[in-house]
Amino acid sequence: MKKIFIHPPGFAAARGTYSPAVLLDTGDGQLLYATGQLAVDPAGHVIAPGDATAQTEYVFKLIGEILAAAGMTFDHVVRAQTYLTNIDDFPKFSAVRNRYLGTAMAASTLLEVKGLARSGCCVEIEITAAR
Repeated sequence: MKKIFIHPPGFAAARGTYSPAVLLDTGDGQLLYATGQLAVDPAGHVIAPGDATAQTEYVFKLIGEILAAAGMTFDHVVRAQTYLTNIDDFPKFSAVRNRYLGTAMAASTLLEVKGLARSGCCVEIEITAAR
């Protein structure tokens, strides 16, 4: 099995020893595990603090870049885990999510959490994709 670290250009620097995603080539296929993405620009600034719609759009843009770097699309996503700091933001999040993952029919989990790794972030999404 071969492990490939995915770090698309223009991503914010990691705040620890991790990569935005890891692609596992099993020989028979590939599995992509993407780290939870936050709405943080390359300079480390939070995008649209507290705005669930804008942050969800930005996070899915980042996920799209990770998928593209691995040679995949949103249709390859098999699982999505989402963390919201306010469950009342679910309709805003869901409207955006459905545009990106509607045809993938990915298994999904959504949790309301007290906070995320960056103040002002209200949405975090991690995905698993397979080919």
